[in-house]
Amino acid sequence: MTLIKRKITGNRLRRSGKWFFVYAIMILLVAFTALPLVYLVSTAFKPLHELYVFPPKFLVQQPTLRNFSNLLLSLSSSAVPFTRYLFNSVVITILTVGGTIFVSTLGAYGLVKHNPPGAKRLFDIVIAALMFSPYVTQIPRYLVINAMGLINSYAALILPSIAVAYNFFLIKQFVEQFPNDLLEAARIDGAGEMKIYWSIVMPSLKPAWATLLVMTFVSTWNDYFSPLIYLNSQALKTLPLALNTISGGGSSIGRAGAVAAATMLMTIPTVIVFTLMQRKVMETMMHSGIKE
Repeated sequence: MTLIKRKITGNRLRRSGKWFFVYAIMILLVAFTALPLVYLVSTAFKPLHELYVFPPKFLVQQPTLRNFSNLLLSLSSSAVPFTRYLFNSVVITILTVGGTIFVSTLGAYGLVKHNPPGAKRLFDIVIAALMFSPYVTQIPRYLVINAMGLINSYAALILPSIAVAYNFFLIKQFVEQFPNDLLEAARIDGAGEMKIYWSIVMPSLKPAWATLLVMTFVSTWNDYFSPLIYLNSQALKTLPLALNTISGGGSSIGRAGAVAAATMLMTIPTVIVFTLMQRKVMETMMHSGIKE
C-alpha cells in the first residue's frame, strides 16, 4: 500500500509539474500579446518630454493627464470638436449593432422555423454572397447608396452593415438547433410570433447574438474605409478619421500625445465589450448551441 501511495503521489507531482510548465508558458504568451496594449496606455499618459526621448521608454515615468486635455483642444475653434467625432461613432455603432442583431435573428428565425416559399433558394443566395470579398462589392454598394440619396448621412454607414451574409449564416446555424416542440407549446398557450421571438428565441440564442454583437461592434467602431468614402461633411465623420485630423495628417509630432490619448479612448470600448461577452463568444466558438 505504501508503495502504491508513493507511485500515486509521484504521478500527481509529475502531472502538477507539467501543468505548471504549461500555465507558465501560457502566462508568458498572454503577457507578450498584451505588450502593445500596455505600451498604448503608457504612451497616452506620457508627458511631452518623454514622447521625444530616444530610444523611447516602454513605461511612462511621470504620468500626466495633459494629453487628454490637449485632445479636447487639439482642433481649432473653427473645426469639429473631438466630442462630435465620439458622438458620431457611438450613434453609428449602436444603431448598426442593434439593427444587425434584430435583422439577423428575426430573419433566421423566420427562414428556418416558418420555411416560407423560396427559403432554400434564399439561403443559397446567402451562401453565394459569402464567396465574395467585401472589397469586390464596394463599387456596386456605392452606386446603390448614391442612387438612394444616402451619401453624406448616417444611413450610408448603417444600412449596408445591417444585413451581412455571414451574420445571417451564423444565427441560422443556431436557430436550426432550436426545438420545434417548444415553439408549438408556446403557440398553443396563445403566444404570438413576436412574443415567441422576443421571450423564447432571443434568450436561447444569446451565445450567438452576443458573438455577433462583438464582431459587429469591433468592425463598425474601427471602420475607417466607409466613412472616408461615403461622408463629405466633417461634422459627420467618426473617430478613426478623427485620429488623422488630430495628428495633422501625420505631419505634427507635437500632437503625438493627443493622438495616443485618442487611440487609447478608441481601443478601450472594444476591450470592454469583448471582456463582457467573452464567455458567450467562447460558447459560440465551441458550437455548443442550444441544449435540449
